[in-house]
Amino acid sequence: MNLKTILMAGVAVAATAFAGMSAATAQDKAGWPASIKVGTASQGGTYFVYGAGWANLVQEKLGINTSSEVTGGPVQNMALVQAGDVQFAMATMGPGFDGWTGKSPIAPGVEMKNVRATFPMYMTPFQMIAMANSGIKGVKDLDGKTVGVGPRGGTPGTYFPLWFKELGVTVKPQFGGANDLGSQLQDGLIDSFAFGAGLPIAVFAQVEAQAPVTLFSFTKEEQKKILDAFPSVSAFTIPANTYKSQTVDQHTIAMWNFGIANKSMPESLVYEVMKVVLDNNDRMMQIHKSAVDTKPANYVNNSFMWFHPGAIRYYKEKNLPVDSKLIPPEYKG
Repeated sequence: MNLKTILMAGVAVAATAFAGMSAATAQDKAGWPASIKVGTASQGGTYFVYGAGWANLVQEKLGINTSSEVTGGPVQNMALVQAGDVQFAMATMGPGFDGWTGKSPIAPGVEMKNVRATFPMYMTPFQMIAMANSGIKGVKDLDGKTVGVGPRGGTPGTYFPLWFKELGVTVKPQFGGANDLGSQLQDGLIDSFAFGAGLPIAVFAQVEAQAPVTLFSFTKEEQKKILDAFPSVSAFTIPANTYKSQTVDQHTIAMWNFGIANKSMPESLVYEVMKVVLDNNDRMMQIHKSAVDTKPANYVNNSFMWFHPGAIRYYKEKNLPVDSKLIPPEYKG
């Protein structure tokens, strides 16, 4: 066999292999939409940073046009995914449970069973900030004050007013995007800003960098009272030095966050998204430090929402069994 024949044979083998790979790739992407949208939250919060980052990573790794959408946060995200207005989003499990059980404040009576859980993200701790010259140092000092609580329909905007009421503190809630409320705080238009996001909360760090502030959360007694009244939250400690102004640990409460997807998304697409997010933790950590908890083993922190079949496939490959009550009707095994 001469050299030309050998080279031609090699080209033929390579072409056959490439064709096989292309066919497999095409088959794997069967039914994929031309583009997908990821619901995040307001600019200045961790959801926006984290969501935009993983959307870009998905686009880079999978070659599907992926955009991040500014939304009102988890409460609205559940409704958007339920309706199919966005294909993927993020949800804190308190609002997630409310939407799942038909108790969402923006769609009462609608059980959002088109939503599927995907990957665990991180815990959202809740914290408050005031300008140092305000004299506000704790929750009790907020009585009678105007307090920013994030977007209407977002997790902080939904729950902080309930928690203040439980603690016997009367506030005037001011709703808005995180960046906007940060500016209002600096301008003296609101007295304090109560928010929840992955640490460090981006807008809090921005305000702190420009003027002296006081960062605070709950006393142990306040924390216990909220934990007793709201079973969807957990105890959490914000470590000292999370911000330059915070020199001691702070007691607070937190909720887990999960990626969510509409049930109509192809199993193969969700499976590939799971791999992109959970198998590239180093890249996710570059997006936001809170991704330190974006790990497969934390899937156990979803106790009620059906997992998407693509997520179940991923967890099975990692030898992480999914509870039978979290397997959706459309799962084929």
